[in-house]
Parts: sequence; C-alpha cells; structure tokens
Amino acid sequence: MSNERLRTQMSTRRVTTLDVATALQVDPKTVERWVATGRVPHQRHRLATAELLGVEETYLWPQLLAGDGNRGSGTSEVVAVYPHRGAVPGELWDRLVDQAQSDVSVLVYSGLFLLDTHPDLPRSLATRAARGMRARFLYGDPDSPTVAWRGEEEGIGENLAARIRLALTYMGPAMGVDGIEIRQHESILYNSLYRFDDELLVNTHVMGSPAPSNPVLHLRRVEGGHLFDHYLRSFERVWVEAAPVERATAS
Repeated sequence: MSNERLRTQMSTRRVTTLDVATALQVDPKTVERWVATGRVPHQRHRLATAELLGVEETYLWPQLLAGDGNRGSGTSEVVAVYPHRGAVPGELWDRLVDQAQSDVSVLVYSGLFLLDTHPDLPRSLATRAARGMRARFLYGDPDSPTVAWRGEEEGIGENLAARIRLALTYMGPAMGVDGIEIRQHESILYNSLYRFDDELLVNTHVMGSPAPSNPVLHLRRVEGGHLFDHYLRSFERVWVEAAPVERATAS
C-alpha cells in the first residue's frame, strides 16, 4: 500500500523524489519505493526525511505508533506549530483553501484576512458546493457584547465589529447557496478554527493579544487521534447556538 502521507507532504513542500534522495544520499528508486509500497525506511532515513519535510516521523509513518496508544496518535496529528499566524506559509493556506472538496468549517470573529488573501473564496465555495461540498462559517455577532469586549481586549475597539460586517459583505456571493451555511455567534472564543477536509488550523487566542500575533497549530486527522475531533466538537457546540445570517444582515 502506498504512503499517501509521504506523497502529499512532499507535494505540499514541493520536494521531489530526487530532492529527498540527494539530501539522504540514497538512490531515488529507494525513495520511490517508500512512497509507492509504504515501505518503512531505517530510523536515520526516517528522521532525516521528516526534518526535510517539516513534520514528525510518526506522521509520515504512523505504524511506528503501534502499541503506543492515544498518546502516540495525538502526537502524530500535529503537523506543525507556528509562533504566530503570519508564520503559516501562504502556500499552505492556498492549498487548503483551493483543494478542499468535502468539508470547510470556519469559526472566527471576523476572519477577514482569509477573504483579503482569497477574494474569490465565496464563488469558489459556491462552485464546489454544487458538486457536494459542505461549507459552514461562524462569524461573531457584531452587535453582541462579546464582540465589543473582545475588541476592547485586543485594543481595536469598534474596529472588530466593522471587520465582521465587512467579512459578511464579502461572503455575499456564498449566501443562499445550497451546501453553504453562514451563522453568527456570541461565544467567547479561545481558538479560531479553520477546517479543510481532514486538516485543521487552530489559531489560539491569548489574553490581550490579537489573533494574528498568536500561535497556530496545524493538525491532520489520523486514525485513533484525539486532537482533531476535540477541536471540532467545540465548533459544533458553537454552531448549534448560532443564528443564521440573512443576506440583508450582511449588507
């Protein structure tokens, strides 16, 4: 069975079979076998490959965790940790946004940066929703006390509510499209969540610090894992309490 994690991570990092072979000083056909047959390399080659691709070796070869229980599965879910949102590679956002096919779930106050950097996102989502994709967006209610408090805490005051209204306006082309739902919440967020199929970016919230300045976890769902689903449960809790956004509300 092929190693799709290794294949995908090489593609994501734009690393070729020859690049890996050169870095590890092995025959390119050896690397091809690791990908095509799922063969597990020797430890020194695993560690070097993982370092080259920016992930843990247990992510690329989860079978190493056999018998290690939930602790190992949880570790393998963590692809990367970034010190702040600006450190998340732009190509990672592009890949996640452009390649998601089944499920996009976003929980934010405004998340305006996502629309600033991907202005065609609403129309792209509408196209994919017509092919069966499900997209759910949770924005803060700009008139809620929660948003007012968070704006003061982050030092931007009423600008947070204004950013939410602008984000909702930008999302206009996606409103009313079958398969896409947009709601407003009044929850106190401890994390902003950006789920694209089986990958999740968790932008942590730190008291007194705006979201762009806070750490981001990159998670991938794995069998037996806990973290990915743990965060998604928080999304669902907010979702059921949130109110649908009407087009008039966003304009």
